[in-house]
Amino acid sequence: MASDARLQITVVYSPFARDVREIALQLSAGSTVLQALQASGLLQTFPEFDTSTLALGVWGHNASLTQVLQDKDRVEIYRPLTVDPKVARRERFASQGARSAGLFVKKRAGAKAGY
Repeated sequence: MASDARLQITVVYSPFARDVREIALQLSAGSTVLQALQASGLLQTFPEFDTSTLALGVWGHNASLTQVLQDKDRVEIYRPLTVDPKVARRERFASQGARSAGLFVKKRAGAKAGY
């Protein structure tokens, strides 16, 4: 690969629900995840980021700050979960009721439950 080759990288972060920050970057070949984060400006925009404990991924797979990026990689910054997904699902199911939630919502007219 030539030393002047450029990589198309996207850095994505969602500080809260329905707010997604997506920054498209062009970096030199051999760039790392840390360099992509620095170039995106998100480390300055969100000073609460601690690079030593930041949860990161590339296309949904865990990544380290030193991982070398490939062309068209998507670097994702993960925020911690505020609610356990199992508990949230259980609460949604309880509030909606068994007949209006889950796999068996749509059924044939006159059929038994679950069919």
